[in-house]
Order: sequence, then C-alpha cells, then structure tokens
Amino acid sequence: MVHLKGFGFIKLFGITGKDGTIEYWATNHLDMDDLKRLQLSEFSWKIEEYHRNLKQFCGVERSHVRAAKAQRNHIGLAIRTFLRFSVFSFKTGLSCFELKYRIIRDAVRKYMEHPAWTFEATA
Repeated sequence: MVHLKGFGFIKLFGITGKDGTIEYWATNHLDMDDLKRLQLSEFSWKIEEYHRNLKQFCGVERSHVRAAKAQRNHIGLAIRTFLRFSVFSFKTGLSCFELKYRIIRDAVRKYMEHPAWTFEATA
C-alpha cells in the first residue's frame, strides 16, 4: 500500500507475465485480495474483447455521418450486429471472424454467378 498525494492510500499489485513483463494494477479498495483482482482482470479482458470485436467485425467506428441521431443509429445497429454474431457464434461454435468472412465469401460467390456490372478492358 502506498499514499498518493492529493488522493489517499491505494493498493498496488504487480503481476509478472510469462515473458517477464510486469503489469501493475492499482486500486483504492484496500481490502482487495489477489483472487478479486484476478476476477476483475478477467472481466476487463472480456470488455477489451467486446470493444475489439465491435470495432473489427461490426464497423462501429466507420460512421461517415455527422448528425448525432445518425451516429446513434449507426452505433445501435453495430451493437445489434455484434449481438447477432455473438449468439450465432455461440450456437455454431464458429468465431466471429469466420462468420464475417463466410458472409463476404457467399456474397462474392453469388455476385460472380450473376454479375450486375461487367467491365471490358480496352486495349
């Protein structure tokens, strides 16, 4: 436990990784033990995975609109897409990555069977 000027006492945890790196955690919950810190660490990792998947697979950060309502709609639909991916992933055992690329592969395959546009090369 250490005292931070202007804040008060905090408890520090130092965790050594397999590769020798040290990760530090600090909390103002002085009664926290290693088991509770580990549980919160697992929760925080799940939150990181959620944000990564929401950005990588659902395009939440790719909103090209300026109106606040349109941005909220985009974020809401991205979260809904993420939930659909998660439920389907849970049911099938496939990763979100595989599910996304199955959709893309199927769309490309169907387009190649019946292309709407063709481009002719000019020589």
